[in-house]
Amino acid sequence: MSELIYAGSLKTLEDEGAKVIKGGSHAIAVFVHEKQVYAVDNRCPHMGFPLHTGSLCNGILTCHWHHARFDIKSGGTLDPWADDVATYPVEIKEDEVWVNPVPYNKVTVEKLRVRLREGLEQNLSLVIAKSVVGLMEAGFPATEIAQVGVEFGTTHHQGGWGSGLTILTAMTNILPKLDKTGQILGLFQGLVHVARESSGRGTRFLLGPLPVSDEMNTQSFEQLSEWYRHCVEVRDSQGAERVLLTAIELGFSNEQLADMMMTAITDHFYVNTGHTVDFHNKAFEILNQIGFEHRPYVLSSLLPGIGNISRSEESHSWQSPVNLVKPLMEAFQELPDILANPLAQGEIDVDEAALVKQILSDNALKTVNTMLDALKTGISPVRLAQLVALAAAERISRFHVQNEFNDWITALHTFTHAHAVHETLRRSTTPELTRAVFHGAMSVYLDRFLNTPSARRPEPKNIEAEPQNPAELLEMMNQQQQVTESARWVVNYLARGGDKGELFNTLGHALLREDAEFHSFQMYEAAMVEHERWEIEDSELARHAQETLILAVTRYLAGHAPTARETPHTARIAMRLHRGEKLFEDE
Repeated sequence: MSELIYAGSLKTLEDEGAKVIKGGSHAIAVFVHEKQVYAVDNRCPHMGFPLHTGSLCNGILTCHWHHARFDIKSGGTLDPWADDVATYPVEIKEDEVWVNPVPYNKVTVEKLRVRLREGLEQNLSLVIAKSVVGLMEAGFPATEIAQVGVEFGTTHHQGGWGSGLTILTAMTNILPKLDKTGQILGLFQGLVHVARESSGRGTRFLLGPLPVSDEMNTQSFEQLSEWYRHCVEVRDSQGAERVLLTAIELGFSNEQLADMMMTAITDHFYVNTGHTVDFHNKAFEILNQIGFEHRPYVLSSLLPGIGNISRSEESHSWQSPVNLVKPLMEAFQELPDILANPLAQGEIDVDEAALVKQILSDNALKTVNTMLDALKTGISPVRLAQLVALAAAERISRFHVQNEFNDWITALHTFTHAHAVHETLRRSTTPELTRAVFHGAMSVYLDRFLNTPSARRPEPKNIEAEPQNPAELLEMMNQQQQVTESARWVVNYLARGGDKGELFNTLGHALLREDAEFHSFQMYEAAMVEHERWEIEDSELARHAQETLILAVTRYLAGHAPTARETPHTARIAMRLHRGEKLFEDE
């Protein structure tokens, strides 16, 4: 039992109205109101302002900084953005007032979890930030924090899966690359984007599966796949949802569900400039993190968007001046036989560096044939997808700033699509999904003018010197138009043997300290994961690929910084409040 703290005589407190006493690590404000004594944490739970300077009227304690109001008896707030204030037991012994420093309403992990949900529901960034900080500092699993956001975002957004859930998934994926502060910022950024995107968008109710009869079994998967494919083809999102939920109800595996869904999406070329494939990949990735019991809401959230998607084979750029559609359709007819009867892996050497160079060339038809030949000689679709992703990253690493600024995103779309295809093929390889590798390669081809002129790849200097301090890179990105300078810095850092782990954490902070737009989050995560896939190899191509990916993400982030940094500022306020720092005093 905690030792009581003497607050003074009752008469003195009545004369003073309010008094501050030390309650362990922080201060407690003691008030006398209507002949009753109350004790509350002296820190306003909104932003830490001292409550003893506030006003107490009719049982309501008001903080004068932002006018947050609290019931003096329970500590409950009338303002959802402010949080409840802790209250303490008070004992009066012969005109002496004593306070128990153990609060009635102690903050628990469950309360923080509930508060996080409330912050998402009301789109309150500071509430979300304080909840994330509290949960992370309490050792609550990061994936379970993400789960709260996924459950909310897939339910309270009639438009379904979007950029917010994609950011949250991407940041959850790369948490191991970040220090603790970076992890807090990453989760917070993802959750804030989910809240913003869902605000006012209504609740999504599942339609439910078709009636499951005894005759239905695993043999009905082909039939359901045909139905699903047709529903997507005619943009029938409701029909597709019922078929999907039926497949889930029947217990089909994640691999089967992924094959069914990705087949329908890749029936058309580079759908929605690659976002649809990326969203599908991210949905399956987050299921691996939070558990497959969430499949109904997570996977069905992908379907509202199919009613209004763009199909690139219908666009002019894919048909003129070079018709890309016809040779691709002819190539796709060969894929089932090629993948069913490839030569043994490694039986014929494929010059992979030359293949990447061909994908980057201005001869699209030769690229299609070269890729088909590579598959025939035994290269796996997964490896081919990895090489296409590398070619797409090369476009960004050589993107010249003489292009229009928005053209960064054009090259980014191709890279993130190629990355999503690569990751999806790692889970399951089918001829239908392999088509998307070719879609990505043709998008690389169409982006070729973004490398005209082509930015020069920096050459390292003074490689015998010690690696630079990564803080220099952050300082450099405090200024605009530091794309070339940042690339040079990174090349020198790598050549001098700089620690990649520190670099990746630094690049993560370069992203998370900004009011970054959606595509910057995609860029960082995709580059980090693709780099990881190349790290297991020891070859000249692998080393070149790793440097290319680092250059690409560095140049992209430098090109999009600095910003006003309003969102991360909110998170840092929450961190300071958790440490008990006084925001109302000069630093």
